[in-house]
Amino acid sequence: MKIVADIQIPLVQQAFSKIGDLQLCTGRTITSELVKDADILLVRSVTPVNASLLDNSRVKFVATATSGTDHIDFGYLQKSGIGSASAHGSNAQSVVEYVLSSLFILAEQQDFDLRKKTVGIIGHGEVGSCLRKALGAIGIENLVNDPPLKDETGDSMYVELEDVMKMDIISLHIPLTNIGPYSTRYLLDKKIFAGLKQDAILINTSRGGVINETVLKQHINHYRKFSTVLDVWEHEPEIDQELLAKIHIGTPHIAGYSTDAKIRATAMIYNETCNYFNIPKNWKPAGGLLDAGIQELKINSEVSDFDAIAMTVTAHYDVRSDAAALRRVMEIDRGEAGYYFDELRKNYPLRREFSATIVMLPANRRNLANILSQLGFTVIKQ
Repeated sequence: MKIVADIQIPLVQQAFSKIGDLQLCTGRTITSELVKDADILLVRSVTPVNASLLDNSRVKFVATATSGTDHIDFGYLQKSGIGSASAHGSNAQSVVEYVLSSLFILAEQQDFDLRKKTVGIIGHGEVGSCLRKALGAIGIENLVNDPPLKDETGDSMYVELEDVMKMDIISLHIPLTNIGPYSTRYLLDKKIFAGLKQDAILINTSRGGVINETVLKQHINHYRKFSTVLDVWEHEPEIDQELLAKIHIGTPHIAGYSTDAKIRATAMIYNETCNYFNIPKNWKPAGGLLDAGIQELKINSEVSDFDAIAMTVTAHYDVRSDAAALRRVMEIDRGEAGYYFDELRKNYPLRREFSATIVMLPANRRNLANILSQLGFTVIKQ
């Protein structure tokens, strides 16, 4: 079998080279000509997979090493008898760590007590549910909006969008969909923005197209206390630099880019490919791959539980480093901006998840140990 794969999928050669003849290429250069004689196509979010790409090809199976799937036309794949798989949920922990880092950083910069804020979570899938558990562990009040799940389950925990928009902090964790009763394209438009608190914090780690960026810029101009954190942009990689200059934290679509998440995604699509073609599973990530990036932190008895949580989260991952890297795009020629954005993603440094940080605590800090463990840290009581 011939396999065409995005070279940026971690460990793709180690995982798939024994399954077939592997051809690696950059995601944005995958064309119909390139895949016409391929049996398997492995992509990331930068490659639209639809009829124009796959018509007249012999592709039998498509897998995306991403949690989001708005770049895949599943209707076309199903109609064409082409199997598919994604890495759904592989980056949930990574995204939650990004959100928590952003919140603790903003709390420090703007001098507010995060415990007194309320959070509205839009989307209760893998990421949204993981975030809700993390906020609950810390003790931060939250509400959840998810119309599809509310209609499916009837669960009263799901509130209306207007109610969520009254929260102090809004965090978006929804897929980008263009049609149907649950379309999310420009979900946050002028009407929705009008219902936000003037000093609200908006975080988007889902897809750029769920926010009308023109309206967002107008809102930021009008409400100076409004804070914005964007990891995703409507026209990636050619992002709106005027918008970037106005927001508090802007990053190049890397919220879910922990090393753990990327390796987990490759393993997921490898297993799904083997299942589809009934191939023996002869590969799994070597244990040593995740030995790097392990660190130890020691918390003394004088630090309060909440301060210790904030210190541990930001010591593990400080989102400001990624934000600073993207801001430098405004210093280069605009013609090179898209390339620079992609290069930041391509060359993203090692970033481990919370489990790679070992927190040393006094034996009597049981409550703190429990919270940090729920967040994903490795805790040792001394």
